[in-house]
Amino acid sequence: MKKILSLFTILLITFSCFGFSITGEAASTSAKAAILIDADNGRILYEQNAYEKLPMASTTKIMSTLLAIEKGNLDEQFKVDDNAIKVEGSSMGLKSGDLVTMRDLCYGMMLPSGNDAANAAAVKIAGSVEKFVKMMNKRAAKLGLKSTHFVTPSGLDDYTDDHYSTAYDMAKLTVYALKNDTFAEICSTRSAKLKYGNPPYHRWLANTNKLMASCKGVIGVKTGFTDKAKRCLVSACRRNGTTLVCVTLNDRNDWADHSDLYDFGFSQYKSITLSPEINSFKAPLVGADKDTVTASCSDEIKLNVYKDDAGRITQRVVLNKLNYAPVKEGELIGYVKYYIDNIFVGQTEIKADDSVKAKASERTEFGRFIQRIWRLI
Repeated sequence: MKKILSLFTILLITFSCFGFSITGEAASTSAKAAILIDADNGRILYEQNAYEKLPMASTTKIMSTLLAIEKGNLDEQFKVDDNAIKVEGSSMGLKSGDLVTMRDLCYGMMLPSGNDAANAAAVKIAGSVEKFVKMMNKRAAKLGLKSTHFVTPSGLDDYTDDHYSTAYDMAKLTVYALKNDTFAEICSTRSAKLKYGNPPYHRWLANTNKLMASCKGVIGVKTGFTDKAKRCLVSACRRNGTTLVCVTLNDRNDWADHSDLYDFGFSQYKSITLSPEINSFKAPLVGADKDTVTASCSDEIKLNVYKDDAGRITQRVVLNKLNYAPVKEGELIGYVKYYIDNIFVGQTEIKADDSVKAKASERTEFGRFIQRIWRLI
């Protein structure tokens, strides 16, 4: 018996050393702060000091790039400010007198993490780095990033304690930024061929985010490092229709930690197939010899849902308030909509089973006019 107990104790110590969890919970990361959230509903799947204010290095450029994209005129060419590009650290290779576009600078910020690109964009948009930083903080406040404060557009922070955020705030910012199609496209690009300089010439920029090549489903977002902030990483990953966002700050093992957290996070979801509880309907009809049109919905829908949500899915039938003859077979009549706690998650179409002709009176010019008015109403 003593030998068995001793063996069990050894196994417990061994599993603890390797970070495995007998309860099935996610192993802790090596990050000072971390969070994993569902981008669709904000559900927190894992957190570790997620609300501690910490420097976030070049992940700052998520905000800088978002503001640059929202400013518009991305393909208008202009000359970079010579003083703006005189900055240390990572660079997209800008030189005095270079002609660029704002799109070039966005790629320069997000792929090679160009500090020169961040400063050049800031001066072009706001007139100075200082004014651009005010824009950054104003947007942070508007987005509800209560524990975030920017001092630079690049994330260089070794000379200040006032440049900080939290893992939670950075995740919240990233979820918002990914809704912008241009931002999502840029941050998910592994390499880009751009044309800038004086005169402009073609060159390639490579993304510093190695996670896109090593972790299934990763779609960006941004790396970061300074001597003060250490290694910082914000990433997003999509599998089976679900998108998760992961943030680690001050993490010596960020690539592995993000991969492990995604494996854990997606293991909390399961794929289910839903079918309508009722598949035959009678929808109100106007302009025909009968008052209703028969319709059906036999389509199934596949959803990837959090394991605890599967039992809370409800269905709602939404039919057109009025349908106007003539109605063709297969014409859209309504939807069966699926919800989790009143949050819409998917739908299938309800379609007419047969064609229904309009009344003879409805076929007159006046009848067609009245029908068009009804449709507009």
